[in-house]
Amino acid sequence: MLFIFDWDGTLSDSTGLITRAMQQAAQDLGWQPPEDDQIHDIIGLGMPEALARLFPERSTEAHQAMRERYAVRYLAAEQLGLPQLFPQVMETLTHLRDQGYRLAIATGKSRLGLDRVLKAMKLEGFFHASRCADETASKPHPRMLRELLEHFRTGAQEAVMIGDTEYDMDMGLRVEMPRIAVSYGAHHIDRLKPFEPELCMDNFSELLTWHRL
Repeated sequence: MLFIFDWDGTLSDSTGLITRAMQQAAQDLGWQPPEDDQIHDIIGLGMPEALARLFPERSTEAHQAMRERYAVRYLAAEQLGLPQLFPQVMETLTHLRDQGYRLAIATGKSRLGLDRVLKAMKLEGFFHASRCADETASKPHPRMLRELLEHFRTGAQEAVMIGDTEYDMDMGLRVEMPRIAVSYGAHHIDRLKPFEPELCMDNFSELLTWHRL
């Protein structure tokens, strides 16, 4: 079995940091900062897609300026303290890996951003593969899942997508891959249930109760 995890809001408790950095970046540019729930709504998308939704009236050039300013704010906040993994994440992932399951990440983060945080957390090499939004199509397009399936030479029914947003669930549904939802992330669990996840988790360790294990 191949376990494919979203990062922000599923494994990492980073929603608050992303929200604050986006609001501070908007203020730096003299823009009206988005509300918390507006930012939560776009978490999981690639940055171009996220900015197009948050600031549809702004130009491509303005989006690039926002992207650069957000990176400055995010890195500054990250240096003060990395977001922590949610409770029981490391223990559960370690158990799955020790049992011989394959672990992968499918994230809206950039490759640079994911590699940086994995290095800082001393998790380089822990996951067997990963795909990031800037090297493939942004969620909910299923390309990153298809690429991971091809990488592992496995079928969609031998894998599962675990995430906290409707983009994760939609992506899994499009390739007919089983889906598991977490209730503590960026999107309310009621937004995820229409995608018929096989398990809805309030705590990450509940993953070990999944009937397919």
